[in-house]
Amino acid sequence: MNIDNLSPEFIGLTEEKYKAILNLATPSYVIDEERLIDNGKILKSVREKCGVKILLAQKAFSNFATYKTLSKYIDGTEASGLYEARLGFEEMNEKECHVFCAAYREDEFDELLKYADHITFNSPLQLKKFGARAKAKGKSIGLRINPEFSTQLNAGIYNPCAALSRLGSTKEIWDKYMTDDLISMLDGIHFHTLCEQNSDSLKLTLNAVEEKFGKYFSNLKWINFGGGHHITKKNYDIDTFCDCVLYISKKYNVQVYIEPGEAVALNAGYLVSEVLDIVENDGNYIAILDMSAACHTPDVLEMPYRPSIMNAYRENEKKYTYRLGCPTCLAGDIIGDYSFEEKLQIKDKLLLGDMAIYSTCKNNSFNGMKLPNIYLLKKDGSVNTLAKFGYKDFKYRLGN
Repeated sequence: MNIDNLSPEFIGLTEEKYKAILNLATPSYVIDEERLIDNGKILKSVREKCGVKILLAQKAFSNFATYKTLSKYIDGTEASGLYEARLGFEEMNEKECHVFCAAYREDEFDELLKYADHITFNSPLQLKKFGARAKAKGKSIGLRINPEFSTQLNAGIYNPCAALSRLGSTKEIWDKYMTDDLISMLDGIHFHTLCEQNSDSLKLTLNAVEEKFGKYFSNLKWINFGGGHHITKKNYDIDTFCDCVLYISKKYNVQVYIEPGEAVALNAGYLVSEVLDIVENDGNYIAILDMSAACHTPDVLEMPYRPSIMNAYRENEKKYTYRLGCPTCLAGDIIGDYSFEEKLQIKDKLLLGDMAIYSTCKNNSFNGMKLPNIYLLKKDGSVNTLAKFGYKDFKYRLGN
């Protein structure tokens, strides 16, 4: 372990903790409690500075064994449907439970009302169908809007303002379908347009949101700025973020919410994997690991992105370059090309960084791949087992 040249994904990982991780069976996810706490402290300081309320977007990170720790720093959870709402309610039940879904199911809605205290609808039709029932149960009601403004330059799959987006009501739809009765039902407005971005993007987005929908804000209780705020990343402009929050909250006398997932668990987890084989093709070397990008780190293929690996470098930067591949039958199940100072050997273990987010909550068992075990690396260096998986878990998802 070269502790003098650590990328942000591994800062704070001591030699002792690194060795403890490498002793685990592979493949395994490891949640780093200390990094979660570090992120939590940053988020708490932002809350105190500008009064924003921060919700954990469980779509990115939902390892509920850590919720008690996180609850010291944030205000609650954001859910994308019934199961996440129930999880947030049960595991962080003294905190707020918000939910947004593109469309709610009739056969689930009454149960959802048991858990959520804030419910955001995606369309005037859904608001009309379910809003009165939610209001009757004392829930705070919101509508998601689409400002048709995006600062994203790539990753179209993650752009809620892309052409023909199904997410949120445009100004045209608002003007066409939002009657006075529906508008009077609203307690809040929700928009979500960012993805791993700095606060300059939020500032630009707010201009577009306010221009199109600002005349309705004075009658609201809250405005949710959504997620995608990279608050815990180095060089994030917290001052500009707080200026945005304070501008909206003071001008319209509303509570501002955000719902980051990545910022809560950024760089707070790892995936440890073992080299099973090394094959050669046209003079190039390919190391086959016991993990799968398609199964265990799907965002590597979907974003796509190149994860950081401890003691690994860009291809050809060091003497030995390998393509890191996976054991499934999917030809494109590739992590990427990396170089190393020493030759890789069978049974070597590699540690991938920033693997708390969009991993344990998004993985699958395609090809019968074993789901990685999940461990919690405690602040004191001890390791707790959160979950172990085997054949029964694979089979149960196919029938029981």
